[in-house]
Amino acid sequence: MRYLVTGGAGFIGSNIVDELVKRGQEVVVLDDLSAGKESNLAAVRSKVDLHIGSVTDLAAVQSACKGAHYVIHLAARTSVPRSVLNPVETNHVNIDGTLNVLVAARDAQARRFVFAASSAAYGETPTLPKVETMPAQPISPYGVTKYVGELYAQVFGRSYGLENACLRYFNVFGPRQDPSSQYSGVLSRFMLAVIEGQAPVIYGDGEQSRDFTYVENIVDETLRACEAPGASGLVFNGGTGVRISLNQVLKLLERITGKAIQAKYDGPRNGDIRDSQADVSLARKILGYEPRVLFEEGLKRTWDWYRQTYAKT
Repeated sequence: MRYLVTGGAGFIGSNIVDELVKRGQEVVVLDDLSAGKESNLAAVRSKVDLHIGSVTDLAAVQSACKGAHYVIHLAARTSVPRSVLNPVETNHVNIDGTLNVLVAARDAQARRFVFAASSAAYGETPTLPKVETMPAQPISPYGVTKYVGELYAQVFGRSYGLENACLRYFNVFGPRQDPSSQYSGVLSRFMLAVIEGQAPVIYGDGEQSRDFTYVENIVDETLRACEAPGASGLVFNGGTGVRISLNQVLKLLERITGKAIQAKYDGPRNGDIRDSQADVSLARKILGYEPRVLFEEGLKRTWDWYRQTYAKT
């Protein structure tokens, strides 16, 4: 089978590409390298057809999509704070870009379009865990763009017969997540701070909680969503069903690293939610998904990777 993975040089995308290559699939990657890195594909580069281009360029998307049986769309501006500062850019990449990928998938007669949606669609609704039937109430431009992507995917199913599945990723972490930006995932920034002997920064009191999901789980769920019967037209949570506070994360990191960690607390960030936790029963039922790597094991694996990659020799 031929797979197009947009954003395939990024953190999650490159992990998906690795697994597809391991399974002997034909893989095309479309990435503008604004966030992704060609080095993320180093181990499989000779087996992957890399197109350097943006999802905002319809011609580039159509070229990459030729002959694709499955289209996995991850390319996006993924930062909530960045979307608050620059909603126009986020809208352009995440909505216009998604529409381009849908058009290209439709024209290529792809079997299914799988979209990396986001738990940000739920917003600040107090009910936990989050269930897919809850109304979307995003509180950031990023959350809005990801929810619109879901709606567009479903409309392309109704209007053009393009099979589609959307996965609302919860806080994904693991090897290759870039810690260098202020907009990076919190766990990657925690680990870099520990390696550099700095105080990790927590925005808020640290009691906010997340359903941190190790990337291997998300790779498995995403690939299941490509082929599972009965999945088309549905939205699935991509999480573990367990939440943990940032303060608890730091205590676990202390145990794993053997280092004393003293956080620096700052004011909460605009657009950030307080708590998130996924109900994954629908993914279990339809996709046969079961999170195989639990948080502590994922944290250990991730710490080992960051230590080897970023520690000064």
